[in-house]
Amino acid sequence: MDAAQSPDRRGRRKPPPENTTPHRVVISEFMDEAALERFGAGFSITYAPTLVDDRPALLNALAEADALIVRNRTRVDVDVLAAAPNLRVVGRLGVGLDNIDLETCAERGITVCPATGANTLSVAEYVIATAMLLRRGAYNANAAMLAGDWPRNALIGGEVSGAVMGLFGFGGIARAVTARAEALGMQIAAYDPHLPGGAVLTGVTRHHTAAALLANADILSLHVPLTPQTRGIIDAPALAQMKPGAILINTARGGVVDEAALAQSLRSGHLGGAALDVFESEPLTREAAAVFKDTPNLILTPHIAGVTRPGNIRVSDMTVENVKTELLKTLRV
Repeated sequence: MDAAQSPDRRGRRKPPPENTTPHRVVISEFMDEAALERFGAGFSITYAPTLVDDRPALLNALAEADALIVRNRTRVDVDVLAAAPNLRVVGRLGVGLDNIDLETCAERGITVCPATGANTLSVAEYVIATAMLLRRGAYNANAAMLAGDWPRNALIGGEVSGAVMGLFGFGGIARAVTARAEALGMQIAAYDPHLPGGAVLTGVTRHHTAAALLANADILSLHVPLTPQTRGIIDAPALAQMKPGAILINTARGGVVDEAALAQSLRSGHLGGAALDVFESEPLTREAAAVFKDTPNLILTPHIAGVTRPGNIRVSDMTVENVKTELLKTLRV
């Protein structure tokens, strides 16, 4: 009989010793630090957002890690996974999973936990805010105003009320955009090949081809993952199918849009504006940035559509809870 389970002098069995080996968690990108307190006792946390830019240090930090928490910039590829022989969980501070080798994780039995729904409101509000800015056109006039000009005629734009908001993909974020766009008097159209064929979308015009949506939308917002099928799907021919003066908003993944073709469409005046929060190369390389030189009516932001202060708290809290739950499913030995 194991000594830990043998009876004591009064005939009672001794409880097994408590597990004192902590669960080791490595966090390679920024999050709400207050959420780390949710791990509590029994966890050893390495919070080092600089690891995303120091791959050798990241690999070294993972030698004994049970869990890894990332955003979108850390490439959780074969080499990273090989450096973490004890890894059981990858927590994603967001929802996109194209930076994670899901196949190898599945083969290793590593659970991948996205923070599904936690940043939905943040992204939906970004879409609406940029749509209104670009549709109205009343922005970026500070220099002219301060120089003494009064460019009223140049800044008389349109309204979102009555415009067709086209949603390329109709998941949770697109549905949140729908609710807000409808409240502003917009018409909603959507295309999503993954929806059941007979699905009825209340209050939404469903298009069964991408071409039909492109031709109908005054504002086109992208809500698709980056896959071999969606990479470059918004290319020069697709942009040419859009209405003259239409607006494109991309908060999905940069590889979905041909950036050079988009810039050319804006410079030619075919498209009326665009807002890009995601890019093929993040951060932008000098070459990638050069593509957008002298491009009018363009809003560029550094992948922050889903990162508001309250959104970051929700994402961080959910990710910690997801990772903690997975690690506590089985006792360490």
